Amino acid sequence: MENNKKILITWWLWFLWSNLAFEWFKKWYEIIILDNFFKTEWNIINYKWLKNEIKFIFENKDIRNQNDIENIIKKYKPYAIFHVAWQVAMTTSIENPRLDFEINTLWTFNILESVRKYSSETVIFYSSTNKVYWDFSHLKIKDTETRYVYPDYKNWFKEDIWLEFHSPYGCSKWAADQYLLDYNRIFWIKTVVFRHSSMYWWRQFATYDQWWIWWFVEQALKIKKWEISKISIHWNWKQVRDVLFADDMMNLYYSTLNNIEKCSWNVFNIWGWLKNSLSLLELFNFLEKELNIKIKIDFKDWRKSDQKVFIADIWKINNFTWWEPLVSKEDWLKKMIQWIENII
Repeated sequence: MENNKKILITWWLWFLWSNLAFEWFKKWYEIIILDNFFKTEWNIINYKWLKNEIKFIFENKDIRNQNDIENIIKKYKPYAIFHVAWQVAMTTSIENPRLDFEINTLWTFNILESVRKYSSETVIFYSSTNKVYWDFSHLKIKDTETRYVYPDYKNWFKEDIWLEFHSPYGCSKWAADQYLLDYNRIFWIKTVVFRHSSMYWWRQFATYDQWWIWWFVEQALKIKKWEISKISIHWNWKQVRDVLFADDMMNLYYSTLNNIEKCSWNVFNIWGWLKNSLSLLELFNFLEKELNIKIKIDFKDWRKSDQKVFIADIWKINNFTWWEPLVSKEDWLKKMIQWIENII
């Protein structure tokens, strides 16, 4: 497949993957989009934007339908599939676990089976999650001035830490990422699993349940405009995540595909690492200074199965590809503020 320049992207209307389609088109790849086009406001905005920017083939299909997926794979036989279609919210998985399973596990199985039968040279990248790991509630935790830390995990969490699932979302994503690994072992399909967490950039539209930095930046801007008086958060504000800017994510996919023989049949933790980690309190302190506001907090109950701290050790992906995040959290937070100011 040396001359094959076809890239298939599932669920492209989500902000990261519309950016991914744009970037790979600029690298002279032929872009095929596979999406069950739900006409929400942000879907339409992203569709119109990308339609004006690049040429692509759009297949409006539901990848829960095995026959549809088989026909797409037989037709295009892509060089690589960026399988990023997923149900994204832990809270939604608790409300509707069957839908969560169909989207996160069945969709993945359908793609794997179609590739196995009709395009066995295709490379599959899968976007998994940190929710396949336990909630770490048994670990010793230290309360510092602005964040929680785990004193016994100073180098943070590697890919080989204990897997345990505390929500239907964690179960469905783990089942999918294990199918990816096993289809390489058994059928020699080239598969790579990225366990992602918080990622941000252009074309993003957040909700209360998903993409917390976007959501809180928007709420802070509403405080600045006197539209609201306070922000609601769950439990307290010292929870920590390491976050990744979308430009770094684009470079990740390109670097990994260029090293696919080495990276195939591997799972990688992909985050911003310690230098790009934030607690809610640290984010609010930054927003108060940047926007010249005072943020008042409405504290709500703890969300089931949430992790108080997650910071990934990205040594493995760096060792395989030399990839690492290059954009600082301060720089992309300022850009996020500018982006959100232009759309609200």
